[in-house]
Amino acid sequence: RAEYGAETIAGFHQDPPLMFSEEYQKGLLEQYHLVLDQKRKEYVVGELIWNFADFMTDQSPQRAMGNKKGIFTRQRQPKGAAFLLRE
Repeated sequence: RAEYGAETIAGFHQDPPLMFSEEYQKGLLEQYHLVLDQKRKEYVVGELIWNFADFMTDQSPQRAMGNKKGIFTRQRQPKGAAFLLRE
């Protein structure tokens, strides 16, 4: 079992990809897919993208505005990674 994801600010675009940009999230998912596709042949039986949609959490220095690892925003608008997964 594996779960993975990247904090992403919806609408933040950067070239080259920087942390928190939609391009960074998309690139990270692509890399995980390459690795997990190879490992699936050996021993990985499942994977889980963390998370379907952004969600709020308790306020803390580690998470000031909730969890932003979703492929959709809290309002269920797609981020760039959602289009990657649709392919």
